This record gives sequence, C-alpha cells and structure tokens, in this order.
Amino acid sequence: MAQNVYIHIPFCRQKCRYCSFVSFPELRQKELYLNKLEEEIKYFYKQELLKTLYFGGGTPSLLEPDEISRLIRLFNIAPDAEITVELNPENITYEYLQKLKSAGVNRLSIGCQTFDEKKLVQIGRKHLDQDVLNAVNNAFAAGFDNVSLDFIYGLPEQTVSEFEQDLLKAVSLDVQHISLYGLKIEDGCYFASHMPENLPDSDLQADMYLKAVEVLKLNGYEHYEVSNFAKSGYYSRHNLNYWDNNSYYGFGISAHGYIDNKRYSNHEKFDEYFESPCRHATEHVVTDEEKLEEEIFLGFRKMSGVSIDNINKKFDMDFEKQYSRILEKYIASGHIVKQNGRFKLTDQGILVSTIILADFLE
Repeated sequence: MAQNVYIHIPFCRQKCRYCSFVSFPELRQKELYLNKLEEEIKYFYKQELLKTLYFGGGTPSLLEPDEISRLIRLFNIAPDAEITVELNPENITYEYLQKLKSAGVNRLSIGCQTFDEKKLVQIGRKHLDQDVLNAVNNAFAAGFDNVSLDFIYGLPEQTVSEFEQDLLKAVSLDVQHISLYGLKIEDGCYFASHMPENLPDSDLQADMYLKAVEVLKLNGYEHYEVSNFAKSGYYSRHNLNYWDNNSYYGFGISAHGYIDNKRYSNHEKFDEYFESPCRHATEHVVTDEEKLEEEIFLGFRKMSGVSIDNINKKFDMDFEKQYSRILEKYIASGHIVKQNGRFKLTDQGILVSTIILADFLE
C-alpha cells in the first residue's frame, strides 16, 4: 500500500542551463496535460490515505492555485499530511501563496540556487536576489511555517566564502529547511554542450560541502540526509519515504513510482504520454538482491544510517557478518562509524560515498 504521491509538472518558462530534468516551455499544453494526469491518477490510485503529496517539476508554480487544488481533491488526504509545492521565486505574490494555502498546500520548496545575481544569470535563472527574499517573506505572511530553500554549490567561479554567504543569508531568513546540491553537468542540459569556464573542481566542491555542514549545524539545522538540513521537526517526510525505501506513486510525464515490488517510469514525451497516460513506459520487478542493495544505498544516505536490527529482520541476514570486510575497512579509515545499533557515514565518508557504496554493491 502506497501512502505517498509524487506529481510531475513538466512546464518551465525557460530551461535552466544546468537542468537535465524532463521539462518543456509548452504552456499551451497545460490543460490537456492536466486532463491526462487526472485520467492516470483515477486509473491507478486506490484511495489510500495519503501521508505526503509532492508537486515537483519543472515549475509547479506555473499552475494556478485552483489547478493545484483540482489535483489535490483527487486524493484521500490525511489531516496531518505534508503537501509540498516546488516554486520559482519570480512573480510569486502574497495572493498566490494565500490561495495555495487555502488549497491545502502546507510546505513550499523554493528554488533559490544562489543569491549571487551574476551567477544566476550564468546558470539561466530568471529571478533576482530580492525575489527570493520576497517569496520567503510572503510565504510566512500567508501562514506557511514550513519553507525550504534549494541551493547549488560548485557554480562557475564560486568560492567557499561566497557559498558560505549564501547559506548565512538563508539562515537569516529563518527558513525551516535547506537542500544543497553539488553542480553536476549531465547529458541533455545546455552546459553539456556549452561547458562553462572556471568550474570548481571536486576538491573545492568538497570544501564547500564541509563548510555547509559546519555553518548549518552551528545555526541550529540538523543534518538528516546527505544533501538535506532542517530545523527539528521539519524533515521532508516525503523524501524520507524514498530514503526509507517505501512504496510511492509517481504520476505525470517522466514520473517514477514503486508499487507492489515494481519500479516503473512513465513516458518522457508529450505525445507518448498523451496517447497512453495509463500505461507505464517501463516496469521492473525488484529482486530480493536489488531490494537489499537499495536498502543499503538509501540507508547510508540518511545521517541516522543503516539500522542493523531492521535490515537483519527485513532480509533474514546477519549484516555485520556478511559485510564484515567492508565495514571493518571503512571503520578503520574513519569513513563509517557504528553508533546506537547503526552504521553510518561520517562527513568524510559522505565525500567518497560513491566508492564506499560500490564496495557494498559488488
């Protein structure tokens, strides 16, 4: 049974230069898309009581509040459910946010990326520093008490000091949650074929990450997942469901879901999705071996780590015995620690987590 839903809204006014997500400047398709999305939801959703509902993109805030409300009303929502909408800060008014709040949205995730306006232009963002300040202040005035800001580090010519200033400005806004992502240039984005100059190397990105951990912990944020920091009580419940390796629905173009031991993905092109909104592009039955690998991979993303007791019961195994060589190796190197019945990565371990997890997954 799935109690968590992701809805992909694929519209953007303009694609950011670092973005390889499925998104299109095709707003003329919006009404048709919403109709097909509703068709898909009604076909697959079994009226489970939802704990979380997340609108991601793309730019979900290109929808009108009544369009978001229309989608929310398709679901059976628990009274204390977390309902998140991602938004870009430009042109977000107090009135818009008031209407979102009235529709049932209670958490906002704002794409800030940086407060440096020169860098915003370089990466193709359309907002200004002041737009973020206005969006956050308007959100609080409209009654939201759970606001997250996203940042990217490793931007062209960015220094550790500049990134630290971004974080301190976010702290001064008193937002409840902060997400950090190192810049990765992947196929399909503008930067892949127009590589920017003076990108920080991996060592400098690592220094930025460690500085963020230091700054945010000092300012009262709990580091609860590799890329995420929150004040106590404000962890992203929707994302924790992913990291706990639980089931969820994914609705909309390019969305992924995990239901009844099957992982699935939807079509990535409008014409294919419009033709068959109730047929997944791919489906894969997850094997027991894959479930264990996912449990390890996702467990180590959380700062609480992998619970020895939980994984032993879930997979009828002796985790410490089966992975003794790897655990001993990385405990000795200071990259993994054992605390309170759990194994977890240290800050230094996070920096080489790809190598560590590859050892577990071999």
